[in-house]
Amino acid sequence: MAKVNPAQFIQQVRAETAKVTWPTRQETITTTIMVFIMVTLTAIFFLLVDQVLNFMVQQIVALGG
Repeated sequence: MAKVNPAQFIQQVRAETAKVTWPTRQETITTTIMVFIMVTLTAIFFLLVDQVLNFMVQQIVALGG
């Protein structure tokens, strides 16, 4: 592994950071809202799947009792 002194490392980090295209405030807000929507939809989906599986298991257990 090549050894780089700390000053050179910091210089390289700053050079790479300058190349980054940062999102605008509007892009960040839009993306955040979309994440919340997708998390909510996923939670609802798994809630429904859990309820269906729970109902099925209860029906199977009731057959044996």
